[in-house]
Amino acid sequence: MLYRVLADVTVAVHLAFIVFVIFGGLLTFRWPKLAWAHLPSFVWGGGIAILGWICPLTYLENDLRATGAAAGYGTSFVEEYLLPVIYPEQLFGGFPRGGFIAIGVFILALNAVIYWRLYMRMQSQVSDP
Repeated sequence: MLYRVLADVTVAVHLAFIVFVIFGGLLTFRWPKLAWAHLPSFVWGGGIAILGWICPLTYLENDLRATGAAAGYGTSFVEEYLLPVIYPEQLFGGFPRGGFIAIGVFILALNAVIYWRLYMRMQSQVSDP
């Protein structure tokens, strides 16, 4: 029972991390120092999507489920939990590798624009007396 709860907590942390990777840059407009945590996070998240890696949190969840006598899964967190909701398997026959590359590029591009805007905002504050 404990391992199942820990696996579920890992899923919640994983989902929170993904949301932070995608949208955390917006929080830097309010709290600029948060960029120190967000910059490596979005580079990591975008890199995982582009390079096709599986996040270590996926392995942790699978290990916890296996220890708790439940079945793990061999795919990524996104493939296991999010894509079936967004793209039902019966409609598209699976999610193509190019789709993950597009997700990674989107994450990196979105956050590049956010940080460019934040940089421009900070520059205008410095130059205004």
